[in-house]
Amino acid sequence: MPTISVDKAALFRALGREYTTDEFDELCFDFGIELDEDTTNSERPTVNGVQEPPQLKIEIPANRYDMLCFEGIQLMLNIFNRRVKAPQYVLKPPADGQLQEIRVSKECDRIRPYVSGAILRNVKFDDARYESFIDLQDKLHANLARQRTLVSVGTHDLDTIQGPFTYEALPPKDIKFVPLNQNQEMDGDQLMTFYEKDRHLSRFLPIIRDSPVYPVIYDAKRTVCSLPPIINGNHSKITTATKNVFIEITATDRTKVEIVCNILVAMFSQYSAEPFTVEPIKIVSPHNNETRVVPDLTPRATQAEVDYINSCTGVPLKPEQICDLLTRMSYTAKPSSASPNLLDVFVPPTRADVLHQADIMEDVCIAYGFNKLPRAFPNVGTTIGQPLAINKLSDIVRAETAMAGWAEVLPLILCSHDENFAWLNRVDDGSTAVRLANPKTAEYQVVRTSLLPGLLKTIRENKHHSLPMKLFEVSDVAFKAPELERKSRNERHFAAAWYGKTSGFEVVHGLLDRVMAMLKTAFITKEDGLDLAGNGKGMEYWIEEVEDKTFFEGHSASIHVRVGGKESVVGVFGILHPTVLEKFELRYPVSTLEMNIEVFL
Repeated sequence: MPTISVDKAALFRALGREYTTDEFDELCFDFGIELDEDTTNSERPTVNGVQEPPQLKIEIPANRYDMLCFEGIQLMLNIFNRRVKAPQYVLKPPADGQLQEIRVSKECDRIRPYVSGAILRNVKFDDARYESFIDLQDKLHANLARQRTLVSVGTHDLDTIQGPFTYEALPPKDIKFVPLNQNQEMDGDQLMTFYEKDRHLSRFLPIIRDSPVYPVIYDAKRTVCSLPPIINGNHSKITTATKNVFIEITATDRTKVEIVCNILVAMFSQYSAEPFTVEPIKIVSPHNNETRVVPDLTPRATQAEVDYINSCTGVPLKPEQICDLLTRMSYTAKPSSASPNLLDVFVPPTRADVLHQADIMEDVCIAYGFNKLPRAFPNVGTTIGQPLAINKLSDIVRAETAMAGWAEVLPLILCSHDENFAWLNRVDDGSTAVRLANPKTAEYQVVRTSLLPGLLKTIRENKHHSLPMKLFEVSDVAFKAPELERKSRNERHFAAAWYGKTSGFEVVHGLLDRVMAMLKTAFITKEDGLDLAGNGKGMEYWIEEVEDKTFFEGHSASIHVRVGGKESVVGVFGILHPTVLEKFELRYPVSTLEMNIEVFL
């Protein structure tokens, strides 16, 4: 969870009272956030001979992007304490009725197709508010915007530029401007070279560096406002003296761009001359005949069921009580005229995390108080939950193998195509393995169809350990299944590998016998009178020699299981072929066992 540092004295002034550390910690707990540290009694840094004032370090849930700044924290806590009502955001066009425009060129579709924005008029900044404004942008870039890959924010002093604005995508050489806090004009290529050693900006350069065109925002005089997602122009930089802020936000994700825009303007519109008033702008895309006005700060309408909320909380709340509790969490709610069991709930524009009535129910619990909810134990015999049968079986196999002296390993479920096929002397027929469409590296190309690559790579990386090594894994493999809706299926396998100066074949065979005995599966042979018609009772298994190129010739066997006359091959074991050992860089013999355990359910 992100941790936000806020000035202790300033926050308590905003909340209207002084708190002890314990009292504020309890308030945070009640609201669902956590006080991580109060630096009052800690050693604090000194800047220019002045010691930093006491800070409160508060952990914010990952879904509450609206609380990533001082403004959001104090506003939400004041609403929770009923000191203020949830704000009603107002979109107010300028006096002449002419909205500022951003005209989008078709070429932007090649790199960052979406843009949004807004204007904050007559904002009153001071040092603390200015720093918080910049810090919120950084926090949104790091979290919701995924390090600017999805969204990037540019903020400008509107009094230094002139609309209408254009959002274009041009070759790097055609873009020339003075970057923020610099004195020298650069083109796109020069800018990339200049910032490649910059500790802060260098990590964002790869987002657009290899593109034939770079996104750029111009004003009406062809002054560069920004080169998203890298840097703004120095001409329009904001300061504490800025009164009118032009916000432009570009993105590769249309949903995220609106969420970021809503949060940013909602938090800092409270500093406008008319609090919580925002001037909208018009986005014009001639190439697709689209024109829209942004931001949309209209509360989102949804519904929640009274019975559902009460069943989850264990408290018989009336619809009016639930609506009252929701006002503490910034919602507007009222009983629905359609049904006495429904509530009409209006979600604030800053709460994009509310996706289901379960989210509304959680906020009702917070407003009511988790510690006040009744605590009850289920009636004896009531089923709370049971493990899946396959997981229970896996645990049994896992425990029995561990007690036999084998060590469990948990390798990754992804592997390279060669590790899954060629290195095991197996051929990919194209209908078996689930392949990744865009693997990041050659190591993670397919979802494994066998547990053996993971076991053998584990041995390879631990060759310095004493011999013999006895490893096992009980986990899923995946196969293509075009007939299923999800086009693939999982299968639970058990695998073991012995690595030592001798083959260990008899040890692996012994492990197979022990696991089968534990699964109450009887071993039978033709010599003992195996009835191939399948008239035996219970589960039975036998082994047959098999030619498998993964294993040394004449040293492998398939495992056959029969239940009620139905026979199936569930696995294979043997001594690995020398070419397999060579591929995995193993010097000594390895015997392995792998089998599908789902047949034993």
